[in-house]
Amino acid sequence: MKYSLSVVLGLISLTGFAQTAKQLSLSNGKVQLVWESTAAGWRLQKVAAQKGKQWQTFAQASGENTVLYAAEKPSELPQQTFKTITGEEFPGEHYHYQTKQWAESTNPVSLNTAGQATHFFPKEGKQAGKNSLTFRQETETATVSTEWSLDPKFPQDIVVKQTLVAKKGGYFSLASPSIATVAEPNLAWATVPGYFQGNAMQPNFVLAYAYGHGIPSLPVVYRERCASTLSPMISTKNGLTLSVIPEPGLARDPWANDKITQIDWNIGLSHMNRKAQLSPTLYFPVLGEPKSSLKPGESISYTFRYSLTNGDWFKALNHTVYDIYQFKESLALRQSKQSLTDRIQKMHHYLTDPKTSLWNVEEFEGKKIGAQSYLGGVVGSNKDAMKNSDYGAMWMLATATGDSLLTKNVLPYAENFKLVQQETNNGFFKGAVEGQYYLAKSKKFVEEWGAVVEPIALTYYTLLDIGNMLLFEPEDQELKERLRFGAERLLTWQKPDGSWAVAYDKKTEQEIFKDVQDVRPTFYGMIVAHRILKDPKYLAAARKGADWLIKNAVETGSFLGVCGDARYAPDFATGQSAQAFLDLYDLTKDERYKAAAITSAKLYTTSIYTHPIASHKLKTVNGTQKEDWEISQAGLSFEHGGIFGSATRLGPIQLASHAGMFIRMYGLTKEPIFADMARAAAIGRDAFVDPKTSVASYYWQAMNRGAGPYPHHAWWQVGWLTDYLLAEAELRSEGKVVFPRGFVTPKVGPHQTYGFAPGMVNGEKASLLIDEKLVKINNASVDYILAKSENKVFVILLNNSAQPSDFQFTAGSQKTVSKKLPPFGLEVVTLENKKY
Repeated sequence: MKYSLSVVLGLISLTGFAQTAKQLSLSNGKVQLVWESTAAGWRLQKVAAQKGKQWQTFAQASGENTVLYAAEKPSELPQQTFKTITGEEFPGEHYHYQTKQWAESTNPVSLNTAGQATHFFPKEGKQAGKNSLTFRQETETATVSTEWSLDPKFPQDIVVKQTLVAKKGGYFSLASPSIATVAEPNLAWATVPGYFQGNAMQPNFVLAYAYGHGIPSLPVVYRERCASTLSPMISTKNGLTLSVIPEPGLARDPWANDKITQIDWNIGLSHMNRKAQLSPTLYFPVLGEPKSSLKPGESISYTFRYSLTNGDWFKALNHTVYDIYQFKESLALRQSKQSLTDRIQKMHHYLTDPKTSLWNVEEFEGKKIGAQSYLGGVVGSNKDAMKNSDYGAMWMLATATGDSLLTKNVLPYAENFKLVQQETNNGFFKGAVEGQYYLAKSKKFVEEWGAVVEPIALTYYTLLDIGNMLLFEPEDQELKERLRFGAERLLTWQKPDGSWAVAYDKKTEQEIFKDVQDVRPTFYGMIVAHRILKDPKYLAAARKGADWLIKNAVETGSFLGVCGDARYAPDFATGQSAQAFLDLYDLTKDERYKAAAITSAKLYTTSIYTHPIASHKLKTVNGTQKEDWEISQAGLSFEHGGIFGSATRLGPIQLASHAGMFIRMYGLTKEPIFADMARAAAIGRDAFVDPKTSVASYYWQAMNRGAGPYPHHAWWQVGWLTDYLLAEAELRSEGKVVFPRGFVTPKVGPHQTYGFAPGMVNGEKASLLIDEKLVKINNASVDYILAKSENKVFVILLNNSAQPSDFQFTAGSQKTVSKKLPPFGLEVVTLENKKY
């Protein structure tokens, strides 16, 4: 008997499944899947999700299965090259950091051309139980069985388990069946988080694959090492999102037991199936990797789920992060052994000791200039490179402590460094910086990776640095003149459409890197110029630049990084863009900029690791036992992810500049993911902090080896920790504790400067204060901020733990008092100001 579709769906709604000789179905109140037996095998005829009171369908239901087989291990060498839109072979001979990653990302397995692909619709299908079906297929090389079931806990999810039994020896990889494919006209958004996101196909492979500027048109297979959230997703124009999510534990653990396993490759992730149709796809095992090698009779199986979300990619991301990968539970494990406040205080001592901070004072053009040694890669360096990082944090720490070791021994020489760093001769580069780094032996300034001058470097190292100094020294006329030099140059370089060049050749003055657009927050320099110099033309330029960036970056998901040695792989500048739009909104009250800030921040959540699930499992790290949560990547951000970013081998970074911005975004949106990601990055990261200096390592892979070749990073750490604590104080006090924010820091993200003007604490004006002798607390989960008024000192107590915190509090000569704060709670204690 042949049933009509309405009868079949009626049976589904009553029983949870339906079956005829020709149809098999799974359905609940959220999803519908209907298979039909055809001459080719069992094909999905309908895939639908409940949207309001209506059922919305994915127009091209499929159900096609794919098995990859290779008799021999596939080659690991690339077998083709790719060119940029300007015709150069990518990535170019100068970028040796990227050469290896690009090569392994363009080998046959990565490009999904390796092995023999067998596509099929299963011949056998049957009802296996209430709300579950089983399909089976014999191929020339293997037997494949697939179990489909509805998830009673998450009704939008369909759980699938596939098992393959080898008939021949060789290498096998199972692809998740294509539940549905999405035609390009119906595409709203696609992403493999950590690699790319976008709303349109990109015909140039380099732009799509290396930079994430559009959706790759090839069915590439991504590695889990830089997949921030393990869930390829496609959103359709009718408001649905289809995602595939591997079962927790299937992907690689970056530190499985007693050594780094960051580059292990257990699963492949793609936005396409092997036929290059848009369909989120999971591959297990990866062809040629150890688990894929089977002898006849051996088997492999894996479990994953499809999620049919009534909503956009961000809603689907939240489901994966919270419901499947238990991000909230992982955050609850985090406990600090050293408070963030104590870290700032200890780094203060590190930074005032020339030996530990590698502080140097050199003679240049009649001035004594000061900066810290930089032992990373710089073109032309002979271990003599010097650099300063966070000028706002320098001036903030000096002001809040009143320490003469900073005010006399550091700030004057750092300011001189800034003055001689800037080009002041009339010409094409007047107002720009000659380079980020000073080479002491050759007595010249150079850029990180070649003789280039970047407009965004002008924003960073002229306008932001000088702007932050001027917040503390508003009457310094020389700094104001230098700021104007920079502002006029950036204004001159702005193109008619509002954009800027990525870089200019220092010798020829010609624009270079024309293969990518400057989709970075270069416009922020104009915000600084307007706030300090008050000229409306700078605000107009900032708006023009921001409008261009919204259209070309925020709406398309295309961003560019700021690290020259990584050929500008997308990085923390994406998070900085969110704060840039937010600051522009504060100036203009234009709602478009607030919306752009929120969207940019949402996009930046895909630069934060959300896997593996953290646990109490004991692991050995450099000879010391640590619990898994202590070294977890979950909650940490990339320097740069993607195909050839540093995270491919070194993992994420500890420099969580975005933490304060995410807390501000939580205040605006009430989206829990912002606050949870900020806190997961900040709290309980002691395994990465050098116990001697309290300076955290930069890359995850370095664990607790401290600053290493980057001593200037301590300033950035002081800056982002302060920004995070003050953002939390404002949020938790509902605006009763608030301090004016300055400008963002150069390069590494969106954290901002404080301490240049009084804030408000419970209605009273108060200035930031740092005094490590005034307050003692016996619980490392409790941080505090000090602020002083004319006759009071305010102690702002913050419980940075997901559990209630009991602690003892002592201030000066006062009696010790026992206190308790709720999870992520705040209390303000007022003391008499006798000393200050």
